[in-house]
Amino acid sequence: MIHRFMETYRRLIESTRHLQHRYIYHRFNTENRLTGLIGPRGTGKTTLLLQYINEKIENKSQCIYVSVDHLYFSTHLLMDFVDDLYEEFGVRYFFLDEIHKYPNWNQEIKNIYDAYPDIKIIFSGSSSMDLIKGTHDLSRRGVIYHMSGMSFREYLLFNGIADTGFFTFDQIIEKKEQIQSQLGGIPKLKGHFKQYLGCGYYPYFLEDTKTYHQKIIRVIQKTIYEDIADFYKLKTENLSSFKRILSYLATTPPGELNKNSIAKHIGLDGKTIHNYLEMLEETGMVERISKNRAGSNLLKHTEKIYLDNPDLYHAIISEIGYASKTGTIREIFFIKMLKNAGKNIYYSPAGDFEVNKHVFEIGGRSKTGKQIKHLQNKAYLVKDDILYGSRREIPLYLFGFLY
Repeated sequence: MIHRFMETYRRLIESTRHLQHRYIYHRFNTENRLTGLIGPRGTGKTTLLLQYINEKIENKSQCIYVSVDHLYFSTHLLMDFVDDLYEEFGVRYFFLDEIHKYPNWNQEIKNIYDAYPDIKIIFSGSSSMDLIKGTHDLSRRGVIYHMSGMSFREYLLFNGIADTGFFTFDQIIEKKEQIQSQLGGIPKLKGHFKQYLGCGYYPYFLEDTKTYHQKIIRVIQKTIYEDIADFYKLKTENLSSFKRILSYLATTPPGELNKNSIAKHIGLDGKTIHNYLEMLEETGMVERISKNRAGSNLLKHTEKIYLDNPDLYHAIISEIGYASKTGTIREIFFIKMLKNAGKNIYYSPAGDFEVNKHVFEIGGRSKTGKQIKHLQNKAYLVKDDILYGSRREIPLYLFGFLY
């Protein structure tokens, strides 16, 4: 059986020929003995690992890639698998995909790490794995990379439309005129942006756009009935509540959402809804935005609740036959690009959102600055459907170039 794993590994390596790379590829490395790649389903973790082996590992015979959800591991220990490859084949790089499917994975990874000081362990898995709270804190032994969905910049790159590089948050605020001039000349840019906001966050669009939303629905199903069910040890009868929560989030404006309204609609108590929302957030299904609190206000926990990304929203809306809301899509996009770029974002009573002490009001071409007029220099209108902004206006699409 070990020989079959080696054959599969070689076949996968030979068939991996992607010219472009995800945003974290060039900083991803295996210099540490233990490296983790964590992210929601469907974001391209497996492809990144295979690309890395293909392009960065000089002696590929010392390497193995295996998906640990293989049936073999239901009756065999991962430790024995590593030992066989170490002794018989001289393997020193172990790329272990879907590691969260393996029972007690963190304890066994720790044991392997301690027993084989001259190997490199690289594992990937769903965001449902909580390495910080886990019994065995692997993050202290190695480096954990977190991978998100594709930015608008990556969408343009992978489609062969434009290779622009990314811009920092400060550059978009302070040098937006120069950036607009650089990007505004990309043919059909507004059309590409509209296409991205429903069919561009997950790399599935590279395979087939016709079945794109169906694949996202399968991601939702697997996240709930496999990742959440297995990791949080929930009974099957409780899992349908997660789908109902996601559907309710898709059909209700974010400003009208709170734990109490969700609990009332779903028919569960507030504590259970709180726990379920945490699970959905950890697995890349939901994003929660809190108010920037200070002092005594720290105890007042208020938040806005969104679906995680525009494509998840589109897929759920299409599935349940509900009309999408452009304003909601714009806000989700803005949140996701800032969060994925590592920025702290809060909702603001003065506008829509606050980032680095700047306030942003999100809207369409006709949106006015009446609500943020009193804030003067650190408040901006973020407008959809425009290519060029003014002194206090920033085109929405620019935030798709943060990573």
